[in-house]
Amino acid sequence: MRTEPGVHRGLPGRSLTIVLTLDGTVDMACGSFETLVSGLHDTAVLITHPGVQHGVQVELTPLGARALFGLPAGELAFTSLTWDSLGAPGDEVLDRLRSALTWADRFAVLDSVFARLLSPVRLPAPEVVWAWERLAAGSGVGDIAREVGWSRQHLAGAFRREYGLTPKVAGRVMRFERANLMLRGMRRPGLAEVAVVCGYTDQAHFTREWRAFSGATPTEWMAAELPFVQDVSVLPAASS
Repeated sequence: MRTEPGVHRGLPGRSLTIVLTLDGTVDMACGSFETLVSGLHDTAVLITHPGVQHGVQVELTPLGARALFGLPAGELAFTSLTWDSLGAPGDEVLDRLRSALTWADRFAVLDSVFARLLSPVRLPAPEVVWAWERLAAGSGVGDIAREVGWSRQHLAGAFRREYGLTPKVAGRVMRFERANLMLRGMRRPGLAEVAVVCGYTDQAHFTREWRAFSGATPTEWMAAELPFVQDVSVLPAASS
C-alpha cells in the first residue's frame, strides 16, 4: 500500500518479528535493515518509511525463536538484529525472495529456509511455558504462581530469563494486543467497549496503558495508523 511518507509504530505483542525486504530497508533509530529480527518489547518501535514498502513479515512465537535460532526469546528481547548476526543465511534468503516471480514462490522459499534452520527445541521449564499460556488466557500472576507452586519472585525470574519480560509486563502486553486486534476488526467497537472486554478498570486506565505501549492515545493511533495497517480485516467491505 502506498501512503504519505511518515513514521510507523511497531507495537508490542506476544510474537517476535522477522522482516525480509523485497526492496529498500526497514529504517529505525538503531539502524537500517534489509533483514530484521526484532525481539519482544514493551514500547513502540518507530519505523521511518518513504510511503511504500515491500517485504515479508513473519510473526514468530518464543518457542519458534528457540527452534530457528537456538536461543530463548529472552536473549533477543528489546533488540533488533540482522538474520546474519544470528547465523541465518540472510543474503541468500533475500536473493531467492527477490528473484521469485510470485507470492507462492516466495512462501515456498521461506518454507524451505525455515525447514533447514529448524533444530530440536530444548524446552524451558514446563512451569514457565504454562505461565505464558495462562497469561495469554488472561490469568493473573498471583494465580499462576499458586498453580505452579512457585513464589512470585521465583516465577518472575525464570519467566524473564526465558522471555525477556516479567510476567506482569507480559500480561499487560497481551491485554494490549487483544485491544489492538479489536480496534483493527471489521466492526470497530467504541473505546469503552474495548476497555471492558479486555479487562481494563475503565476507559481512562485503557488510555494510559495504550499510551504507555504505543506512545499515543488510542484516538491518535487510529487516526495515524488504521488507514494503513496490513491486516485486511480492517478494510471496508466492498459495496454490492
